[in-house]
Amino acid sequence: MSEQRSHQDRQGQSPLHSDRGSTNISDTVVQKIAGIAAQEIEKVQMGGGAAAAVTGFLGSVSGAVTGSSSGGGSPTSGVSVQVGEQETAVDLTVAIEYGVSIPQVTETVRRNVINRIENLTGLGVTEVNITVNDVQFPEERPQLEQQQEVEKQAHRQEQRA
Repeated sequence: MSEQRSHQDRQGQSPLHSDRGSTNISDTVVQKIAGIAAQEIEKVQMGGGAAAAVTGFLGSVSGAVTGSSSGGGSPTSGVSVQVGEQETAVDLTVAIEYGVSIPQVTETVRRNVINRIENLTGLGVTEVNITVNDVQFPEERPQLEQQQEVEKQAHRQEQRA
């Protein structure tokens, strides 16, 4: 797909605009893609550390009880974007597990976010700025795993409804 994209760029065309119409991609779509892409990298949690995990867990529980899908664990937590017609810029706030190289992990996150956004939306990514605002300790991981399990259960209940 990147070959197709670079061919279109050389011709000065955007994959989002053609003689038959244009496609506009909302900020929310780019936020979700960026958040999901960042979370695909091990040892990374969006939006912060243990406090965010507990908040997300409580939101997931209340979402499961009320039937709302807007509970915690949102892929847009800790993500802000500026989306133009052909380009986007992304700011991420993350927590990283203690003991890993922050520069290596953030560069891996950056590459994955750029790759996902460009391939899924056709938008060029001008920059991905990452703020590491917390360090997780391994004993905090069970809270995250419990949060993820509750989110999965809530999602299954939503699908049945």
